[in-house]
Amino acid sequence: MTLPEPTDLLGQIYAGWAVEMNRHPDMSVELLRIVFDDWQRATAEPEGVSYAHTELGGVPGIFVTPEGADADQVLLFFHGGGFALGSSASHRKLAGHLAKACGTTAFVADFRLAPEHPYPAALEDGVKAFDALLARGHRVRDITPVGDSAGANLAVATVLKLREDGRELPAQVITLSPWLDMENSGTTIETNNDTDFLIAREGLQANIDRYLSGGADPRDPLVNPLYADLTGFPRLYISAADTESLYEDSVRFHALATKHGVDVTFVVGEGMQHVYPFLAGRHPRADQEIRTIADFYRLGR
Repeated sequence: MTLPEPTDLLGQIYAGWAVEMNRHPDMSVELLRIVFDDWQRATAEPEGVSYAHTELGGVPGIFVTPEGADADQVLLFFHGGGFALGSSASHRKLAGHLAKACGTTAFVADFRLAPEHPYPAALEDGVKAFDALLARGHRVRDITPVGDSAGANLAVATVLKLREDGRELPAQVITLSPWLDMENSGTTIETNNDTDFLIAREGLQANIDRYLSGGADPRDPLVNPLYADLTGFPRLYISAADTESLYEDSVRFHALATKHGVDVTFVVGEGMQHVYPFLAGRHPRADQEIRTIADFYRLGR
């Protein structure tokens, strides 16, 4: 049987990473972080967008400002990378495309990473960044948590934490290829193994072990939102590729949101890769997805 081959730049990048990680199974987390900052190579530089290194509430990151953006509106962006990898550098261009399409600014948070800082450090940083935006004068409804992969988990968990604390919630949340299942039980991890050029069960488990090394319960809704009661949750956008290993996380999350009466939109990128909007500016399906997200965003303002 002939195995599928990557058909776009993102798939080629993922396949290249997989080769090197298999070749060097003992690669350190520090070296993996350098490798994963290359994620940005999949994304074209958005025109008319400026970036500034800054911090919010003690959380470093990059503030993204497209020309003509509504300065009152901000996307609070949580990057993917299994809670251990990724950065504002790897995701600034993706955030730039999203912010430009939505007509907003964005802050890509460099939350603390595992294993040096296991749960709840990243979640605490998410809340700190949210509070710092409020202190800058933004209204709650003008702050939209956005995240991809593990960052989508954090975007959702930040809102769940705000609700747990009895606070006002954002109007909407946007998730890209969310990674939610900290029990590593998804069937598509196996069934999509040949079509997902990056993610395998062993790698997921390694990141779970890093993130939960402080003793967190993998069924805690703030760790695993698939166990959350989403009653009263903001309107929700879920984007995922049907060929990615984490696809079942999105299917289950969509079903959970629907069960609890959430206004949820679920868009599937057929034949695409994990977090396919990374191809913004380089692939028509990614550009279409950015536009669809922007349409969703504007309806919730």
